[in-house]
Amino acid sequence: MWTCSKCLPILLRSNARYLFLVAALLFPFLLSAHPADEALANMPRSAIAAMYLKLGFTHILPLGLDHILFVVCLFLLNPKLKPVLWQATAFTVAHSITLALSMYGVISPPASIVEPVIALSIFFVAAENIITDKLKPTRIILVFAFGLIHGLGFAGVLSELGLPQGEFVTALILFNVGVELGQIAVIVALWLLIGLWFSEKKWYRKGIVTPLSVLIAIIAIYWTIERTFFS
Repeated sequence: MWTCSKCLPILLRSNARYLFLVAALLFPFLLSAHPADEALANMPRSAIAAMYLKLGFTHILPLGLDHILFVVCLFLLNPKLKPVLWQATAFTVAHSITLALSMYGVISPPASIVEPVIALSIFFVAAENIITDKLKPTRIILVFAFGLIHGLGFAGVLSELGLPQGEFVTALILFNVGVELGQIAVIVALWLLIGLWFSEKKWYRKGIVTPLSVLIAIIAIYWTIERTFFS
């Protein structure tokens, strides 16, 4: 029972290989929300690394509701850590590519296109959860493709924050690592709250997957309309 204060430590010990993932849930929000451009030049590398790691993390938790819902959809269809972490890895590799290309000025699509497509990607995975009850091999390809789009969304945020010229690569890499930690934190939280207890229940799909996916699909359609016509 969760009323027992010893249950969580016991659970974590029994899943020791995931302990470092759970730790991401407790990642402290101790740094300022946005770096001051004039101060970056005088900051040591370790401080810059910590700052952009935190910025990447907080762009997912608590600020990235659209990205959180995307990860929730990935988790719901097959609520096991291994397959969803593979999907998250494909997503991270993809968004790292487009984020880097965008920050180096190689590509620069307008936010008016990127943001509605991000919303549509959320709708797509939510709809797939409703339509099918099996995780298909093609999903990881789709997740990778959607990750390319989400990376352009991350680039829009990071462009507003700026990157220190002297530590450009360090800041870019640590921002990506922070985003990945945020995604892992969401996945582990979902596993602890849902997957661990309910994934094997006969009513899991009807009682959890379908209702949540329908709700997320509705939110995604609302975002698509809002971002297309009212942004």
